[in-house]
Amino acid sequence: MSGALLVVGDIVTDVVARHLGPLAAGTDTAAVVRTLPGGAGANVACWASHRGCPDVRLLGRVGSEAAAWHERELTAAGVRAHLVIDPEAPTGTVICLVDTGAAAERTFLTDSGASLRLAPGDWSDALLDGVARLHLSGYLFFSEPSRELVTVAVEAARAHGVPVSVDPASAGFLTELGVDRFLALADGVDVLLPSRDEAHLLTGLPDPADAAAKLSRHVPLVVVKQGAEGALVAVSGKVRSRIPAIAAVPRDTTGAGDAFTGAFLAALLTGAEPEEAAAEGCRAGARAVEKVGGRP
Repeated sequence: MSGALLVVGDIVTDVVARHLGPLAAGTDTAAVVRTLPGGAGANVACWASHRGCPDVRLLGRVGSEAAAWHERELTAAGVRAHLVIDPEAPTGTVICLVDTGAAAERTFLTDSGASLRLAPGDWSDALLDGVARLHLSGYLFFSEPSRELVTVAVEAARAHGVPVSVDPASAGFLTELGVDRFLALADGVDVLLPSRDEAHLLTGLPDPADAAAKLSRHVPLVVVKQGAEGALVAVSGKVRSRIPAIAAVPRDTTGAGDAFTGAFLAALLTGAEPEEAAAEGCRAGARAVEKVGGRP
C-alpha cells in the first residue's frame, strides 16, 4: 500500500518531572524537569515518520502562544502539520510525574486546553486526498466537540475507502466516558490498539488474550499493547499471535504506547503483515522507554 498517514489528535506541551525519590507532601522533592512537545496524536505522527513513513500529516488544535514552536517541532520530525489556532484556549499541557525507580512509571496531570476543542468545522474531506490510512487519537473521544469530529471523520474515511485506526489512549478518561459510548463511536474502525488496561476496561475480562479475542469480534484487527510483555494480535475472535517485547532499561515510559502505534501504522502502510508491524511497534516502544519524553 502507498499513500499518506493522516493522524487526527492532540498536540500538547509536556512538562516532564523525573523525581528522584518519593513525592514529599507539603515540601520539596528534587526532580529533573524538562519542557517537551507531546500529545498522543502528535507523538504517533512523529514515530510513524521516524519509522520511515514518507508522508505523515497531523490535524490538531493549539493555542496561539505555542503554535509556532509546535509547528517547528513537528516539521523537524518530518510531519506535515495542519494546525488550527484556537482563539480562546491555550495549548494543552500535561505534567508528567516520572518515578525514577526501576519501572519508570508515570502519572499525568492533564489540562487538555485547545487539544480537545477540535470540532467538525476543523475537518475537511480534502484532508483525505492521497491518504491511505486515518488514525484517530482516543483523546478525541473525551469531549463533545471532538466526538462529533470523530463521527464526521470516520464517515468521510469510509466513503473514501480509507481504513481507520484508533488508540483508546487513556484508561482513566475511558472509564469516565463509558464503554458502550466508546464502542459506539468506534463503529466502523478497522484497527483498535488498546493497552492491556484499556482492553480490560472495554471487555470486563481480566485476561488480556481473552479481551483481545472478544474485541476482535467487533473490530477486524485488534492489537493489545502489553509493555514489557509484548503485544497480542487478534483477528475474528481469536488471538493469532503473541509478539515478544524487546528488552529495554526504562528511563521514562511516557509515549511508549504512542511509539508502538506510530511504528505499527507505518509498517502497515509499507505492506507489512500485522505480526511484523506489531514487532516494529515493540521495537519502537523499547526505544521510547529508554529516553525522556514521548517522541523519537
